[in-house]
Amino acid sequence: MAYPDTYYARTLVDHKTRLPLHGEAQCDVAVVGAGLAGLTTALQLARAGLHVAVLEAQSIGFGASGRNGGFVTPGFATGGDKIAARVGEKAGRDLYRLSIEGVEFVRDTIETLGISAAMPRPGLLSVLRYDDGDGLKAHAEQMARDHNYELQYLDREDVRSVLKSARYHQGLRDPNAFHIHPLSYLRCLADEIERLGGEIHESAEVVQCDLTGSQKMLRTRQGTLRAPRIVLATGGYTGPVFGPLHRAFLPIATYVMVSEAAPRLIAQAIATTDAVGDDRRAGDYYRRIEGGDRLLWGGRITTRAASADALARQLRREMIGTYPQLADLKTELAWSGLMSYARHLMPQIGELQQGVWYCTAFGGHGLNTTAIAGKVVAEGILGVSDRYRQFAPFGLNWAGGTAGLAAAQLIYWKLQVQDWWRERKATAKETIAA
Repeated sequence: MAYPDTYYARTLVDHKTRLPLHGEAQCDVAVVGAGLAGLTTALQLARAGLHVAVLEAQSIGFGASGRNGGFVTPGFATGGDKIAARVGEKAGRDLYRLSIEGVEFVRDTIETLGISAAMPRPGLLSVLRYDDGDGLKAHAEQMARDHNYELQYLDREDVRSVLKSARYHQGLRDPNAFHIHPLSYLRCLADEIERLGGEIHESAEVVQCDLTGSQKMLRTRQGTLRAPRIVLATGGYTGPVFGPLHRAFLPIATYVMVSEAAPRLIAQAIATTDAVGDDRRAGDYYRRIEGGDRLLWGGRITTRAASADALARQLRREMIGTYPQLADLKTELAWSGLMSYARHLMPQIGELQQGVWYCTAFGGHGLNTTAIAGKVVAEGILGVSDRYRQFAPFGLNWAGGTAGLAAAQLIYWKLQVQDWWRERKATAKETIAA
């Protein structure tokens, strides 16, 4: 099968395949990677009238771009306090507003292109697994004050009226966020790029490159592409051909599963069409799909992908621990995909050298950040803005190689222990109060 063996791939409306690159070719801008970042960049450049060619090693959306939870919500993988500590409070607020703009870009693109296959559904509910209503209220007030962004506070009774789980306390509902079928969205972007005269080549892995001089060269196994400008948007599957990018990210695996069709059973546990995510680092995220017939559940991260059976067991353990009433709900599909994380947990966006742009490291908040990244990179190439420079403080720092992966796994385990201890204290407090 030409697409990742996932729910998204199985439910595609269009299974069109694109041919590899053959022979010699030229274009105005060459984009490497047909994920969310690469196709968004290519779309904006094609809209501006440039001849764009996209090279994809596998198939459109093969990586995390086509295997994620489908959440479109503002923010980055790291918190606002850490961003402000590096760039200052005003610059931090400006970056957050870019992430909100990324959400609106995806929404506007779906509406403009009529991408009904993306199946957008409104609403995201973020819930706490420990008691901190005052903290959530303060965050909602800050979002309204700094960004004029509305978040709706839900107390414990409100949360548990729709999420029938004793694990959850308070929550915030984001009515502006939404969730989609990401692979259908991507393939419709690809169709529009081609309609505008762009080219997309699948099974076209770049095996050699020369990024010097006025004409850059990208060589695949069957052809050669030359262009004065190159955009590298290869994400978690970036290879050593692109050394500076390859050294600057950690490939982190994330896991997703989809249940059998059991609408009544699922509705007894989850009585909302909102997407749901908890407050833990690499916590659970889930949503009802196919009109509520099935449940998509994701979570956990590791520094290497586990087998489908192993990851399904891990995710089921989380699901049943949260909703014991779903113990009889069978799993039909499970899969993983590699995300790219920088050590600073922010996207890496900028110009590596004259005519060579990079647009990567979107792990943790990909659908909004890839959208705004593609937009600002295209603006930079077209010379209409330099907004990409806002990401300059988050550069291509060395990620540490094998040692970096080991450190990332240790940090994740530490965070899991901290989450467990915090939730244990919250449970003990509830028990005493009762």
